Amino acid sequence: MKHNLKFKYIKKNLISDNNINYSYKKSLSKPSWIKVKLPSDFSTIHKIEKYMKEYNINSVCKEALCPNIAECFNNGTATFMILGKLCTRICTFCAVKHGKPLLPNHKEPDNIANIVNIMNLKYVVITSVTRDDLKDGGVNQFTKCIKKIRNLEKSIKIEILVPDFRGCVNYAIEAIRQEPPDVFNHNLENVPRLYKQIRPHANYKNSLNLLKKFKKFNPNVITKSGLMLGLGETLDEIINVMYDLRSHGVSMITLGQYLQPSKFHLPVYRYLLPEEFNLLYNKAKSLGFIHAFCGPFVRSSYNADLQHKN
Repeated sequence: MKHNLKFKYIKKNLISDNNINYSYKKSLSKPSWIKVKLPSDFSTIHKIEKYMKEYNINSVCKEALCPNIAECFNNGTATFMILGKLCTRICTFCAVKHGKPLLPNHKEPDNIANIVNIMNLKYVVITSVTRDDLKDGGVNQFTKCIKKIRNLEKSIKIEILVPDFRGCVNYAIEAIRQEPPDVFNHNLENVPRLYKQIRPHANYKNSLNLLKKFKKFNPNVITKSGLMLGLGETLDEIINVMYDLRSHGVSMITLGQYLQPSKFHLPVYRYLLPEEFNLLYNKAKSLGFIHAFCGPFVRSSYNADLQHKN
């Protein structure tokens, strides 16, 4: 789908209730702490991009316009995005393109395993676009990737960041149970009050139940979730989501600042202060999250290996 069509969809669904009033005419100026530091050496970045192109593998770092792409690529890490680069849903904050995707590439698991081997990765993150067009929601591609990587080296840590598997949750959980990752991640993205505007095809309770069900059948696997902040939510609402996550068995959380990827996406409602991220970090730890990563540039898979150790 072309960006202008997505823009029309976003304008039609603008948030304009309570104290929320987004405007496309005026953008907030970025504060001093929102500044991406570029690396002095781009050789590693070019090398990883070459591998991605050679093996026909997508990176969510690039497709989602992540602000940390230079840092992560320069550190030799990346988050692989399977099942193509066209999503079957439209989320008004997301830079990943929407459209009718192709059938899954049966060579993709082998290709990802080859890149993992070439890059000598010790921690691998795999995510995907949402594939409502597939009966299995794409879960079998996840498990094939996990199996191929495990065959390389049992000690490699694997994190998967999955969609909500709408309509096939039980099947998906059972499939992943056969090839479990080290970390199971599903992002709530924001607070339930704003779901209609930012995640119109998702359901807050269903996402929570996915995390809870997975934990029930995989008690030894860490469950994780993340939120983007600055879309109009309040601190109290964020903390309420933290309580919900803990009550559903989630022990790892990431909180980062939403940054508008283009003029065709929802604008930033406000930039959180660094002190607010510190407050939320302390609250997360007090609630019993064993891993909490909070800050303006934090993303779900940003320095995921360090998050796992945090």
